[in-house]
Amino acid sequence: MLSKDLLQDLLERTQQNKNKAEGFNTLPLETLNWKSSSESWSVLECLEHLNRYGDYYIPEIEKRITASTRGPSKIFKSGWLGNYFAKTMLPKEKLNKMKTFKSMDPNGSSLDKGVLTKFIVQQQDLIQLLTLASQVDLSKTKTGISISKWIKLRLGDTFRVVIYHNQRHMAQAERVLK
Repeated sequence: MLSKDLLQDLLERTQQNKNKAEGFNTLPLETLNWKSSSESWSVLECLEHLNRYGDYYIPEIEKRITASTRGPSKIFKSGWLGNYFAKTMLPKEKLNKMKTFKSMDPNGSSLDKGVLTKFIVQQQDLIQLLTLASQVDLSKTKTGISISKWIKLRLGDTFRVVIYHNQRHMAQAERVLK
């Protein structure tokens, strides 16, 4: 895949996520905190979950881009593990449920619209990082992942995982509103 095409696709997905969050900002707090059951997540819990991952990945991605000595490559080649993780994150019609780590589970948190503000800022940060990423090799630049300090993913795959994960939970948040 062409690196520029990947970055453009991810940029568009991130902009869509940001736009949806800005739309949520017009809703009353009780709507944003409503949940169908005690085990399910509210709109704000979906976004708080994403904020917690953003707190790890945004600084990690920025650090790796800044430290990279590899110039841009025309082609991005996904790694097998990164591709697997990214594909499992893509939103599908019939979502496969995934267990989240305790530290990333916002269920039962007391949340306000600050969650939306933080998410929107994180999306703006991702947009800036995607722009910066055009200056480095998306295959040779590696990032750590939140679940293991031993595993490294290619930068392009890390972006895919994070942004697809954001899309997945934005779709979940939209379903809560229905």
